Amino acid sequence: MKILKSIFILFLLFNTVSLKAQNVIERGDSIIITRAVVLDGDTIPNIRLKEIVIFPDMVFKNKQQARRYTKLMRDLKRVYPYARLAKDKLDEMEREYNKLKTDKERKKYAETVEKQLVDEFGAELKKLTVTQGRLLLKLIDRETGNTSYELLKELRGTFSAVFWQTIARLFGSDLKAEYNAEGDDILIERIVVLIEHGQI
Repeated sequence: MKILKSIFILFLLFNTVSLKAQNVIERGDSIIITRAVVLDGDTIPNIRLKEIVIFPDMVFKNKQQARRYTKLMRDLKRVYPYARLAKDKLDEMEREYNKLKTDKERKKYAETVEKQLVDEFGAELKKLTVTQGRLLLKLIDRETGNTSYELLKELRGTFSAVFWQTIARLFGSDLKAEYNAEGDDILIERIVVLIEHGQI
């Protein structure tokens, strides 16, 4: 029996045995159909497991540090969907933008998309705190590979990018802030990975 368990665990870990059969597992009044392999006459289910990310436990020096981490987690859970949406919208916009032939058409298209986004998400984004806004700027860089300043410059021009950068600096933010997953933003990366895997 121990040998069979060992073989089963090795199979799941390394998945080196080719698929040869399907197996029907009955649970009460439900049936689950799954792939299986036949190994020495035994049929072993081959089930794809969901990936789980494991980080070392967080060790906090004091309660204040633990509260800051909890607040960061809460803020990221709120703004991360907007960063994903920004990436999707930007990809969609870039495809359409590249199809347009003249600068006039591109400018008009950019203004139309901007208006649609403001109408759809403007009210929600205005409710973000300053900290959440800063996190969103970093996450946009993480998702798109471009800082918010670069995106503004590309879509609205240098003057508009400089103007909004100046406004952001007045409120303690920086549109040129780059995401550094292995440096200053290591905690943000940890939480985002956990969010992506549905673990928080």
